[in-house]
Amino acid sequence: MIETQPSGTDTGGPAVPGKKPAVSAESLRGLAGRIRTFRLSLPWHAEDDWERPAPGPEGYRRDIIGVGIALLLSAVMLEFMRGFAFGDGDIGNRWVQHLVQSSIFVFLVFRRRFPIVVMLLSSATFVIVGITMPPISQTIGFQAAYFTSLYSAVAWARNRRALWLSVTVVVAAMFLWIIVGFTLSSSYDEILQTFNMSSNDPVGLFAPLTSYVLYSFMLNAAYFGGAIMFGWNSWRSAHQREQLADQAVQLEAQAADLARKAVIEERLRIARELHDVVAHHISVIGIQAGAARRVLEKRPDAAAGALQTIESSSRDAVAEMRSLLGVLRSSDAETDGPAQREPEPGLEEIPQLLADYRSNGLDVKFHRAEHEPGVLENLSAPLALSVYRTIQESLANIRRHSTAGSAVVALRSGSTPAGPDTPPLRWVEVETVDDGRPRHGTGGTGYGLRGISERAALHGGITDIGPRDGGGWRVRVRFTLR
Repeated sequence: MIETQPSGTDTGGPAVPGKKPAVSAESLRGLAGRIRTFRLSLPWHAEDDWERPAPGPEGYRRDIIGVGIALLLSAVMLEFMRGFAFGDGDIGNRWVQHLVQSSIFVFLVFRRRFPIVVMLLSSATFVIVGITMPPISQTIGFQAAYFTSLYSAVAWARNRRALWLSVTVVVAAMFLWIIVGFTLSSSYDEILQTFNMSSNDPVGLFAPLTSYVLYSFMLNAAYFGGAIMFGWNSWRSAHQREQLADQAVQLEAQAADLARKAVIEERLRIARELHDVVAHHISVIGIQAGAARRVLEKRPDAAAGALQTIESSSRDAVAEMRSLLGVLRSSDAETDGPAQREPEPGLEEIPQLLADYRSNGLDVKFHRAEHEPGVLENLSAPLALSVYRTIQESLANIRRHSTAGSAVVALRSGSTPAGPDTPPLRWVEVETVDDGRPRHGTGGTGYGLRGISERAALHGGITDIGPRDGGGWRVRVRFTLR
């Protein structure tokens, strides 16, 4: 039963003897959180279920070659040690010594195929040789081979829980063997005799036996710890490389998907423009056909003019539809209902577009020239839209990717005289130039320039996009007038 106290009641009296203060829930949760963090930081919990891929036949072949070279070098080092440390005596003759040393190298051939088994067999061999033939177990080749088995187990084991359980057992067994060797196998007098010391008087900071035990412990800790650390770093590096490769594949797929979506959006926009072209020309044809019908008998000349307009408008409609359909290809994109759209911009909106960029700090100068009066005013709606979009994308690129503070936009028309095999052509050209330098760290996707090129191809035009000789960037597009 919980009793409440009236407001203002003093509850800070002396503690009741023998009654311990209750532990708060926050303290218990904090302690549980620290324990969980420590548990998850252990290697067998910090690693996920990823398995390192096996090296394959070529990797196994390199392992065999590497083991053969290491065995040869170890045999040479053993002969060097036989010349000053031991010879044929209590530990067998020369061939027995070489055979015992090579026994641990045999397992290394399979170090990446069965890493945990190799580590356990190598550990057993190390203990047996250390007990029966201690000088062989202390050779450089034998020590390096055992180090490699430990490293390979941590670096290549696929079952990480079994690995860390085996590593724990091996390390514990090795240090237990060392302790037993100090307490049972070697007496204190034998250790002093080994180092030619006559008494226990400290020569250094510690007594001889203490110094020897601490030195052996630190040496073995560095040996086992180094093998485990290098192996774990190798495993983590391989894991990170595979993760980066997977991320690169995902990014490539996402980039391809974005490019596909951009193309689909552009095609849908062109389809809307096709609708506008057809609607415009069909409306003109309908109006002129009605007018011709009304004046056909009373004013034949006016009817003839209306029919001529119908003929011209129908030809223009067919030409523009063929041009638009030429860049449209099959697509699986679907819309979720009718699109809400506004009238597409044209040449009349260019001054407002330039004013917007001027208000944002970009000094834009505009030049307009016609080789014949009225050419630019009579541009078709799709062509005027392409001109507008080209200027818009060019200025947007300057703002995003260039250090330029000013730009020049030129809109001009002209004609090319007929050649031996080509008819005369009329064209309208838009050119945007600046004097800036590329801004670092602002690389784009290239979709905007690709859209400009597609618009030029839509109208049978050509593009010239790239850096200028005197510095800056140029976007020049010439559209053919039909």
